[in-house]
Amino acid sequence: VQLQASGGGLVQTGGSLRLSCASSGRIYSSHFMGWFRQAPGKERAFVAGIRWGVGNTYYTDSVKGRFTISRDGAKNTVYLQMNSPQPDDTAVYYCALAKRGLSTVENDYSHWGQGTLVTVSS
Repeated sequence: VQLQASGGGLVQTGGSLRLSCASSGRIYSSHFMGWFRQAPGKERAFVAGIRWGVGNTYYTDSVKGRFTISRDGAKNTVYLQMNSPQPDDTAVYYCALAKRGLSTVENDYSHWGQGTLVTVSS
């Protein structure tokens, strides 16, 4: 499985941006897809995740109500809709696959996309 993230760019505060992550292989119902981000000078951190089969979603507190994770099973693609982004959301965003299910821990993820840079201007 290879993950290809895309959709990053420059966005103004209060705008919107949608990130995509396409998998080269099938994602199974037991899998968990996550988005992480790494801001300059900070460690990579969990942002959002989705149980592939049932679609349950999980978010870090700072993005709740602003970001939405979703999936397209037919396309083996996961999305991160970013609404009302703030300068603190500026980071490189990574998608990742956890085959063992729900996790917010980086080490539980076996496959990673290459990262896409999101820059939020005020």
